[in-house]
Amino acid sequence: MEFLKSGIKTVLGGTEPGQQPSAAETVEKLVDRVFSSTLLEDRRDACRALKALSRKYRIEVGAQGMPPLVQVLQNDGQDAEIISYALDTLCNIVTSEEFDEEADNPAVSVNVGEQFTEMFIKSPEHVTLVMGYLDEYDFRVRRAAIQLITSLIANKTRELQDLILVSPMGVSKLMDLLTDSREVIRNDVLLLLIELTKGNSNIQKIVAFENAFDRLFDIVREEGCSDGGIVVEDCLILLLNLLKNNSSNQQFFKEGSYIQRLAPMFILSNSSNSNDLDDSAWTPQKVSNFHCLLQVVRALVTPSNQQQVVSACQRVMQKSQLLQALCEILMSSGVPADILTETINAVAEVVRGDRENQDELSRVLAPSQPPRPAIVVLLMSMINEKQLLALRCAVLYCFECFVYRNSDGQRAVVQTLLPSSATDVSSLSTGQLLCTGLFSTDTLANWFSAVAIMHTLVENVAQKEELLRVLLATPGGQRPITLLEQCTNLMQQERYRLQSKVGLLMLLSVWLAHCPGAVKALLETQGTMAYLTAQLCANEHDEREYLVQGMCAFLMGLCIQFNDNSLPNQRREDISQLIIKRIGQETFCNKLNEVSRHEAYSRACKQAQIRAKGASELLLDYEYCKLYKGLEALIAKLVSGFDVDGIELTELTLSSEASALVAQYKGIIRGMDGQIQTLQQSSKELEQQNNELKQQLEQEQSLKSQLADQNTLLKAQLTAQQQQQPEAQVVNGAGGGAGDEELNAARYQANMYFAENIRLTKELETLRQQLAAEKQRADAANESLLATQKDQEDLLELLADQEAKLARYEPQTTQTHIEMTNEASEAANNR
Repeated sequence: MEFLKSGIKTVLGGTEPGQQPSAAETVEKLVDRVFSSTLLEDRRDACRALKALSRKYRIEVGAQGMPPLVQVLQNDGQDAEIISYALDTLCNIVTSEEFDEEADNPAVSVNVGEQFTEMFIKSPEHVTLVMGYLDEYDFRVRRAAIQLITSLIANKTRELQDLILVSPMGVSKLMDLLTDSREVIRNDVLLLLIELTKGNSNIQKIVAFENAFDRLFDIVREEGCSDGGIVVEDCLILLLNLLKNNSSNQQFFKEGSYIQRLAPMFILSNSSNSNDLDDSAWTPQKVSNFHCLLQVVRALVTPSNQQQVVSACQRVMQKSQLLQALCEILMSSGVPADILTETINAVAEVVRGDRENQDELSRVLAPSQPPRPAIVVLLMSMINEKQLLALRCAVLYCFECFVYRNSDGQRAVVQTLLPSSATDVSSLSTGQLLCTGLFSTDTLANWFSAVAIMHTLVENVAQKEELLRVLLATPGGQRPITLLEQCTNLMQQERYRLQSKVGLLMLLSVWLAHCPGAVKALLETQGTMAYLTAQLCANEHDEREYLVQGMCAFLMGLCIQFNDNSLPNQRREDISQLIIKRIGQETFCNKLNEVSRHEAYSRACKQAQIRAKGASELLLDYEYCKLYKGLEALIAKLVSGFDVDGIELTELTLSSEASALVAQYKGIIRGMDGQIQTLQQSSKELEQQNNELKQQLEQEQSLKSQLADQNTLLKAQLTAQQQQQPEAQVVNGAGGGAGDEELNAARYQANMYFAENIRLTKELETLRQQLAAEKQRADAANESLLATQKDQEDLLELLADQEAKLARYEPQTTQTHIEMTNEASEAANNR
């Protein structure tokens, strides 16, 4: 420190005894020295002093020293030492890091580095100037330039990305530095590229096509793959930035066979038996590296990517045995909990929607005695309340992906619940585990199991019907009850917690959707409709109670929408009348809207994966929200379409004159529909006839062409014979009779061809006339059809106007009728 002070004194000169210059004065003198000094050594010493002061007096150096430092970069590029001092000083000024020397300085704000960054990049040529020093091979200059650009990007990411994009060969210069033999430079460039590629698809594409994937994989291999140090983690983070939400880079990564290079990194080779891993093998750095590797895999197959890219990557992962390696990690012991959780999520997204991958997962067996399917072992962890919440959520997500668009997998799960499938009572099955969790005393196990069963029914009406056959034994040897009855009984119990009720309501809603048999079974259960009605009539003020009420309204709406009217007193009209008289249409619709207003709904709609910081956040599921979103408006409109008497609002509820007018319009429309159908049929017949005539015409034209060719040939033959006839008469006068006969025969045949040609020509003309006539008829039919359709549209508009007028006049008529009735009653009373 004394040496530093003496150096500053040397630069500034001595001060009078008893007078200590302030920091601002010192910086001002140094800045003046950098500006005005003609000797390079003086400017270099001043820059060295500014660098030393910039860590403690950042504001003073930044406010006064930035212009002279930029001047040094512009004018003194031949001296590497002064350039390195200037770059280091600028880096200290703009960095977001707080130095220990300035900890006691209250003038330094949190975002002072960001403010100086904004000042520096106001002139874009400053960034270009710093980028130019990346070409300097000197270690001090190159590293200082890299660190300065990294700090600038960290503070003003979007602005620096735009400036580097327009800088000549800006990204290419940075990519070339990855091949620098000095590891410090290479590692600093990795950090710079991580900041540069955040959220900018254009830069991500440029970096990827600058051979980034090959260079990153080479560095990872040199550093020891997943067993390497923090450099491996930096490479994988950069790889993740390039692939996340960038379909172009994902496609390039897949087509470049980089997935095959990724697969060997998941092989756990620290032990000959991968199922018996030592805990000490998982160092904190290896855990971080492995976590990044799994995130790279998920970036390629996440459901938010383009479906064709996801499907292609899933196929490659299966063929390259990457999925097999992930499943081996899944069934290994000694794997840290967070790695196991992320591996389960990665396996889930690799198999989601891909039948071959789902089948391969179903064949994976856990190393237990006796061996059990991996799905069963995972479900055992899901319903175990001692497991971590993140792990249980990951298992549920994996099960959801396993049955996603997998009708065979859904059927296999439901079959384990049916009585005929219970061949071995001692062996655990998926159905038994899910029922155990559904009827457990653990609230989260109830919710997880209900959602898992719900996903076995998504878009599969056949399994909804099959699940109705599931019977459950009751204590005391009483009559067994169905699974649906048990679910409704549990839902009505007061001890059943709200989170468990939410899970059951989601299960019942998905079960009833598009399944009239399930609706009938629910309506036949005792007390269910009364419970739903009581829930909707209750005046609860808790936010979660509002959610349950909204879900009950949705369930009741499904009982109307998918009701086949096979039960007396439980038809659509009866349930609608119950809603109108006991609850009220407006109240019902308000309760129904409570689901979409809840924060859990907006959270669940974002993605299929379940993410929850705490157990209390587990309420709604993605598939349930998708079903609710598709049917909410339909149910609200359906309930609003009934009046207080439970009669659907149609023309039957109108007055006799209005009904007659509507019936008249409908009759006209039906007549026009009939005419349109007749004209369409006639048009089709005319088109068919037109096609047949065209075929005949083509055949006749072909035959005419053939006859014309034969006629030409015969004419040529006749001409040749006529030329040879005089010669034959001179040479052989006695044989002239035979030549005459041949000539006559040829003339006769030519005359026949001429006659046939004339006949075909006339027939061709006739066909053309018929074709023209049919075209006219077809055009006339099309014009008539268009005119009829226009008349129908006019009538529909007129009908809509009449209905609007009727709807507007009907309340007035009702009010007038009430007033006349009141006047009549008053007159009667006066008498």
